[in-house]
Amino acid sequence: MDKNIKFPVVDLSKLIGEERDQTMALINDACENWGFFEIVNHGLPHDLMDNVEKMTKEHYKKSMEQKFNDMLKSKGLENLEREVEDVDWESTFYLRHLPKSNLYDVPDMSDEYRTAMKDFGKRLENLAEDLLDLLCENLGLEKGYLKKVFHGTKGPTFGTKVSNYPACPKPEMIKGLRAHTDAGGIILLFQDDKVSGLQLLKDGDWIDVPPLNYSIVINLGDQLEVITNGRYKSVMHRVVTQKEGNRMSIASFYNPGSDAEISPASSLPCKETEYPSFVFDDYMKLYAGVKFQPKEPRFEAMKNANAVTELNPTAAVETF
Repeated sequence: MDKNIKFPVVDLSKLIGEERDQTMALINDACENWGFFEIVNHGLPHDLMDNVEKMTKEHYKKSMEQKFNDMLKSKGLENLEREVEDVDWESTFYLRHLPKSNLYDVPDMSDEYRTAMKDFGKRLENLAEDLLDLLCENLGLEKGYLKKVFHGTKGPTFGTKVSNYPACPKPEMIKGLRAHTDAGGIILLFQDDKVSGLQLLKDGDWIDVPPLNYSIVINLGDQLEVITNGRYKSVMHRVVTQKEGNRMSIASFYNPGSDAEISPASSLPCKETEYPSFVFDDYMKLYAGVKFQPKEPRFEAMKNANAVTELNPTAAVETF
């Protein structure tokens, strides 16, 4: 791969003014050829982002670090004598925003932290919906089309995975998060701006997603690949461990509602693959067991419900 190719960074402030067409073209190219892009000037207050980062790191030290160390001991991972392929080197907890919040059910969060995450989550929800409308514009779909598909009868599903990837003594032996595509819709990631680790697979090479101060990383899930009939792609990505530094990752998933009916948009021509139609919850039941396997067999399996068991589901995963 040409090492001069730069990871796409989109300045959303340029959507207002003379550079709108160029900015929309950059977003479209990123969706078609990367499945990822990074946005700046997105409207999220910097002081809120600073507070969320500060409190997330404090929460890890106070409430999560010992649990992570206990997990390492229980799984015999303290010394990493061999390569490990069935466990991730990460500490996580989950917040559910929609359709019903669990924010006040999650233990060990301070009131200040809950308040900040509630505000942050609502702003990200609005940003996700704005981005979906930008994708509609680029795709030639009517405004609101993707939001309507995601809505189903109960509204969209929206949740946040809060992760820390502690320093690892032998990064070559274990991944922070194994390679996968995301099952859902559009993902908005607030990541550490100092400790790197996120990589995506492009043209056979693993490419670093650069940490940028006050940026949000956007990536597309499997559902958008299906709805766009393959024009936009979900892309394999992973987190590699680092010898130094604890990497923070706050990934928010704006997904279809459980009963949303997902199918290729009739106005978008099929390029190569015939994509299936299905109910989102059925896809998630399959994905929960085969997250770390390629997406293509999942798409094929959804064409034939009887074929689902042939994928040998093994791994559990939070589905929001």
